[in-house]
Amino acid sequence: MSTSRVDFGRPVLVVRRRRIALRLEWRSVVVCTLLAVVLAALAVLALMAGSYELSPGQVVSTLLGGESGIVREIVLHWRLPRVAAALVFGAALGVSGAVFQSLLRNPLADPGVIGFAQGSYTGALIVILVVNGSYTQLAGGALLGGMATAVAVYALAYRHGVQGFRLIVVGIGVSAMLGSVNTWLMLRADLDQAMAAAAWGAGSLNGVSWDQVVGGGACIAVLLLLAALLSRAMRQMELGDDAASSQGVRVSPTRLALVVVGVALTAAVTAASGPIVFVSLVAPQIGRRLARTAGITLAPAAFVGALLCLGADYLAQHVAPTPLPVGIITVMLGGGYLGYLLFTEARRRL
Repeated sequence: MSTSRVDFGRPVLVVRRRRIALRLEWRSVVVCTLLAVVLAALAVLALMAGSYELSPGQVVSTLLGGESGIVREIVLHWRLPRVAAALVFGAALGVSGAVFQSLLRNPLADPGVIGFAQGSYTGALIVILVVNGSYTQLAGGALLGGMATAVAVYALAYRHGVQGFRLIVVGIGVSAMLGSVNTWLMLRADLDQAMAAAAWGAGSLNGVSWDQVVGGGACIAVLLLLAALLSRAMRQMELGDDAASSQGVRVSPTRLALVVVGVALTAAVTAASGPIVFVSLVAPQIGRRLARTAGITLAPAAFVGALLCLGADYLAQHVAPTPLPVGIITVMLGGGYLGYLLFTEARRRL
């Protein structure tokens, strides 16, 4: 008598240690591992490229502590901070986009599209032009600007609850108004300050130092840990507030915590490098399609975001006819994707 195997779901990897249990889908683990390999190869390629070209062996040897002199200086102090910033900031933007797309259950829910990133930029711009503050002050201004914009967008979009598409439309309008405010601020500023703010506002990794990478990276690491701790409740909330409440999720505090984490991730990146747009929009959807998950998951979004940011920066610095800010390349890559999402979302609602 033959027996048949019953498939109760996708294969998963369960890791248990004392009171902690971690459940991972095998495909997501494989996809993230492959993306990590691609990221390592692209990072080595980025460390090799420049006016002083290096071989892969020199780069790997330097990273392992085997080189000295000018090669060590170039790799560790000139190029590695930029590569590390692209990886960390891209992962942060990917997770931020995943949080908002999961909360609103809409692929258009991106911090840049719904105005939160523009609000962070406005807060940081005020600090630059008025206070001429440090990175810590920039981060604080960006966080306050992003949170204030989030409150305004939610208040304007609220009507017997907040629906994703209405919030997106309101966010686009608020983002456009904040863009006008930012332009007015730069027109009122001194020429040197306005030029510096305009270059920073394009989204660039040119001026990133180890201090910014370490400081911003530590803040982002804490926020990513918080996002991971909230990820289970976030996935349950995709089923609806009532279903999540029936499973023991405190919906309102969890939603507030996720919004704060998402805005803070965007603010940390904006304070260090300016607004790098569209990575948050594209990365979660690409990660979802690669992992073939039912909903938005954080790990694939983080790896894809890091890959997009590092790849865009490599194209901007070494493939474009002249070096460009990374934000220009991400706009070129994400603009078409945004148009496609807007078209399909509007067509689905007809």
